[in-house]
Amino acid sequence: MKILGIDYGDARTGIAISDEMKIIAQSYGTIYNKDIDDLMFQLEKVFCDNQIETVVIGYPKNMNGTVGERGEKSKQLSQLIEDKFLVKTILIDERLTTVSAHRLLSEANVRGKKRKKVVDSVSATFILQSYLDSMC
Repeated sequence: MKILGIDYGDARTGIAISDEMKIIAQSYGTIYNKDIDDLMFQLEKVFCDNQIETVVIGYPKNMNGTVGERGEKSKQLSQLIEDKFLVKTILIDERLTTVSAHRLLSEANVRGKKRKKVVDSVSATFILQSYLDSMC
């Protein structure tokens, strides 16, 4: 069984998946979604192709710790995933994961359109790896 990591966005959602031993997060790609229903439809294939037991969703908080609109949308996604796929979901603080992803991509000299294609899946990988590291 594996753990799925999600960096949820209105237009692009980054996906990462753990290895079977739940030690390493690996980028799985980016889902281009027009709304939450479209995302749920596309997540079905991810669930069908992988044995997912838990889903870790980035939970964006403001720097002062309050939860805004994006955080509320992540909570909504969490509930939809639990109801549809009958798995446990965990919301994890994702502050600065996108910044870290951009920094990593800059160091790797990934720029422009190529960066835009992968930044969300890299962020999802950071979110999932953070969770996996906390399990040790």
